[in-house]
Amino acid sequence: MEIENGAADAHANGPHASADAHGNGPHDPPTYAVWRSTAADPAFSEWLRSASEPDWTAVVTHPFAAAIISGEADMRRYLVQDFQFVDAFTALLGAAVAAADRFESRVPFGRFLGQIVTDTERSYFHRALAELGAGADDVISPELEPVTVRFRALMDEARVSQEYPVILAVLCLAEWIYLGWASRAAEPLPERFLYREWIDLHSGPEFEAWVGFLRGELDRIGPSLGEDGQARVLGFFREAARLERGFFDMAEG
Repeated sequence: MEIENGAADAHANGPHASADAHGNGPHDPPTYAVWRSTAADPAFSEWLRSASEPDWTAVVTHPFAAAIISGEADMRRYLVQDFQFVDAFTALLGAAVAAADRFESRVPFGRFLGQIVTDTERSYFHRALAELGAGADDVISPELEPVTVRFRALMDEARVSQEYPVILAVLCLAEWIYLGWASRAAEPLPERFLYREWIDLHSGPEFEAWVGFLRGELDRIGPSLGEDGQARVLGFFREAARLERGFFDMAEG
């Protein structure tokens, strides 16, 4: 996939694509109500995931993800661009705290924001980018790839919406799909921290529990949204999946 084409495709088929009276575009899957009537797992989050194919599987099995697992990926371009999401992702987590419909749901977002994003993950980025010889300009103001621009815009759109289901859709896709590829790694992991810690950050019991929480929130509120609301959530989830695929294509070069 060419980077520009990937970004354009995501824009054309994303949450603003034309839809019929039921909120479905010409290439959209069945509504949740129709799908769940025959699904082995009727969870709302599983409907979102299955509807994101083939992009979901393309990311989870992506050659660049496999190269990270094997310790052979060229991480410089990938991490320089990925670091540009940290601020937007942090703001999106803050929006989730504000938009959540109950206290019990706000707490995990606040905990993850404080313990992981602003501490563990940020520390990894600084050490990894230094290891890769990235200068201040590369870290603070690099030339952004088109797919990076589109993904940050999607995060910002979800944040500004202040719609909890929409915010959840983008957060859940981003975290769940990373768990998907990172969970394919088997011991022994690469010795170099550049790869090992990146895999560890996106796998293991704690990260699985975090993704399980995000999925559980979607499963809790999704079925009661109505067709229009469900279609809106699906649009954001699918566009995020397309952009993740485009991002990995960009990283592979």
